[in-house]
Amino acid sequence: MKKRKRTKLGRDKRRKHQHWQVIVYYQDGEKFARVYIDRERAIKFAERQKKSPVVRATRVSRLG
Repeated sequence: MKKRKRTKLGRDKRRKHQHWQVIVYYQDGEKFARVYIDRERAIKFAERQKKSPVVRATRVSRLG
């Protein structure tokens, strides 16, 4: 059986940090998204947005 080659994604040394996207869902159906490098900052932003009465939900997810 042949051994598989590694893809360029596995060898990519340019990305030094992860990206975290915060999506804020509003009562009127609108969405807003912001990307952070630091997970803690993303979570703090989401918690701060949840305090608003017009925000229905927030979501923090890791990108790539």
